[in-house]
Amino acid sequence: MEIVIDSLLEGARRAKGVVVVVDVFRAYTTAAVALSMGAEKIVLVAEVEEALDLRRRGVGDLCMGEVGGVRPPGFDFGNSPSELAVADVASKTIVQSTRAGTVGMAAATGADALYGGSLAVASATVRAVKSLDARLVTIVAMGSEGRVRTDEDEQCALFMRNLLHGARPDHESVRRLVLAGQEARKYGNPATPHWPAADREMATRIDSHDFAIRVEREDGLLVARRQYV
Repeated sequence: MEIVIDSLLEGARRAKGVVVVVDVFRAYTTAAVALSMGAEKIVLVAEVEEALDLRRRGVGDLCMGEVGGVRPPGFDFGNSPSELAVADVASKTIVQSTRAGTVGMAAATGADALYGGSLAVASATVRAVKSLDARLVTIVAMGSEGRVRTDEDEQCALFMRNLLHGARPDHESVRRLVLAGQEARKYGNPATPHWPAADREMATRIDSHDFAIRVEREDGLLVARRQYV
């Protein structure tokens, strides 16, 4: 198995083989929580307007996501795992739009198979990838809005690569590296309540969920569901 680590939106566009699009803060942590709360599926879209249009047309029941960390007007939820952890989303179809994770997923048109990656689902994602017996795996660290590399996504990509190689990385060491990064320091400031400390804690809880986020094309849409391996 050849494993390639790439970054940002250009990396998503280059990605081939089995592709894992990583967004720790917060897209694929929030998606994992929503699925664990019983959401049936999550439709991933690049733009806010797409999400609202799909809800209007009855394709989705709820919209969640963010622009600049803030819930867009008209959305039901922000891109916040702590918010989704207490939400009633059982059996619902959610449409998610963020500025990194879902944009990267939409850009990964060269993928043979797609997964949403975060520390919350890291080991489960690796198990799912291994089950495909792929020759090429590309892990894309999306960073801040797909433009600037960030510690949490780069560390998550390295963590999953090491797991794929059969190593057993120390969880607490990885967590400390992420918490030392600039993005992690955004959280917990009363002046920016859209970045709550609870989200940071949930996003750095490695392997808190035992399923992978498998993304497949259905009727022209990118649809995420739980995959247990």
